[in-house]
Amino acid sequence: MRALAGFVHLAEAVNDVVGRSVAYLTLATVIICATVVVIRYAFQTGFIWLQELFVWTHAAAFMLGSGFTLMTNRHVRVDIVYATRSPRTQAWLDLLSTFVFLFPWVIVLWYLAWPYVEASWLLGEESPQVGGMPGLYLLKAVVLGFCALMMLQGLAICARCTIVIRGRPDLLPPPRTVD
Repeated sequence: MRALAGFVHLAEAVNDVVGRSVAYLTLATVIICATVVVIRYAFQTGFIWLQELFVWTHAAAFMLGSGFTLMTNRHVRVDIVYATRSPRTQAWLDLLSTFVFLFPWVIVLWYLAWPYVEASWLLGEESPQVGGMPGLYLLKAVVLGFCALMMLQGLAICARCTIVIRGRPDLLPPPRTVD
């Protein structure tokens, strides 16, 4: 049980660091988008790469921050059934929903994205727009990063649930929250 608790701590620490780091990409997205608007309307010009950059930062923040969102229970949940249950029953519901919904979806997404991302890396794919961002393969790789972080958090959820079901929640680190 202590090994599972250690895994929960490690997995959640990874998603915590990644989530809090990519949160700054949201600020970058707003600043870049505002810059694009000012340049376009104040100076009647624009840069394709700058327009693409704010889409990239938004995509990276959304996809790489999803594991953090799942870890802090910020994803959509139907609390009509869940909220009134005991911690042990909630653990069973979390375990079941993780195996039925999260894992199959992440595995299918990884399976479908891998050839797409691999081909992009092999080609050194760039933006199809003239003057666009180089390294489009980096943005496409974010999909695999999303899958890895969601799978990691799903495994942490399963480990956390197993510990609660076995009656040892005292071994777990407290659930992480958003400050």
